[in-house]
Amino acid sequence: MERSLFNYLTLHKVLRIVPKDEAQLSLMKDLEDMMELDFWRGVTTVSTPVDVRVPFHNLPAVKIYLETQGIEYTTMIDNLQVMLDKEQEEMKSAARAPQPRNTDGFDFAAYHSLDEIHSFQDMLVAENPNLVSKIVIGQSYEGRPLNVLKFSTGGTNRPAIWIDTGIHSREWVTQASGTWFAKKIVTDYGTDPALTAILNQMDIFLEIVTNPDGYYYTLTSNRMWRKTRKPNPGSACAGVDPNRNWDAAFGDAGASSNPCSETYHGPRPHSESEVKSIVDFVTSHGNIKAFFSIHSYSQMLLYPYGYTSTPAKDQEELHKVAQKAITELASLYGTRYRYGSIISTIYQASGSTIDWTYNQGIKYSYTFELRDTGRYGFLLPANQIIPTAQETWLALMSMMDHTFKNPY
Repeated sequence: MERSLFNYLTLHKVLRIVPKDEAQLSLMKDLEDMMELDFWRGVTTVSTPVDVRVPFHNLPAVKIYLETQGIEYTTMIDNLQVMLDKEQEEMKSAARAPQPRNTDGFDFAAYHSLDEIHSFQDMLVAENPNLVSKIVIGQSYEGRPLNVLKFSTGGTNRPAIWIDTGIHSREWVTQASGTWFAKKIVTDYGTDPALTAILNQMDIFLEIVTNPDGYYYTLTSNRMWRKTRKPNPGSACAGVDPNRNWDAAFGDAGASSNPCSETYHGPRPHSESEVKSIVDFVTSHGNIKAFFSIHSYSQMLLYPYGYTSTPAKDQEELHKVAQKAITELASLYGTRYRYGSIISTIYQASGSTIDWTYNQGIKYSYTFELRDTGRYGFLLPANQIIPTAQETWLALMSMMDHTFKNPY
């Protein structure tokens, strides 16, 4: 990767803005519609921080707007390019290392290219043929395979657990955690009684790079890219937010009809092959019992709903499962998570993954927002990959164990 590809964030800043009342909250939502502002943490409730990336040429206007409205802000990241350059240097250093001959030699403490992740998947399958297989559930818009690892000890149409990472392409710690999870499963099967019991009766499906076109684009052109890469007819802006493209109150509040928005819902439900492939897989499988979609950042564990404040019928149980999971997560490094329904914990969002899966009858539908809370945001240093994956795995195991012990 050449530095010139990424030398576009010089003096871009990430501001943290805290609306103190409903009037300021409304003004922040107006700001959300201004072009070229990239909201890393969206507008939610009074006193809840909003993180927004502001291009250098827009900075004076944004600061004047905030100051004249009396809205408080601080600078979280002073120069995004400095952090990006460091990340790129670390990746170049990792790339210079000899290519691993097996998954034991894979560097889980580094960010990797799409080819390297694909190679890791193939090695894992080759090393563990009686436990792991690779399924291609579809193709991305640009023709890349949508690979899913299946962990199974045999049987047909067994109850299953789904995990996906990387649906938003710039959330690199999720894809990196996904590779760590895959290795953890094969390492712990036969030695960890809880995981062994689960896999003796259930299958686990893991899609590590759920948005491969977007991920490739973050590696080669625009590190901050979030969406898919399919062109939008009539617009110069490409891509759809794959977490607003599901048929669950599609197009309602909490998604945008503007193709240039980071939360553009797309022309119709399941218009993106990356989403439609999961929809078809889940529908045809018919026996998935838990669905975990993993994002970053903000340190939250969320359950349905996002599009309505009406509680999910299983809310009490979902809440207790989340509470236990984040307690397990915090036991390792003390990382603190918030938890609750999407709409009550962050914001209203329509067309989201887990609202759709829950409405399909998958009771244990959850979204993670991994580390951190804004110091690094989407540019989480590589030295935090393994700690993030380790603590998240404790939460996942807690939730998978509950799914296993509470069949429905």
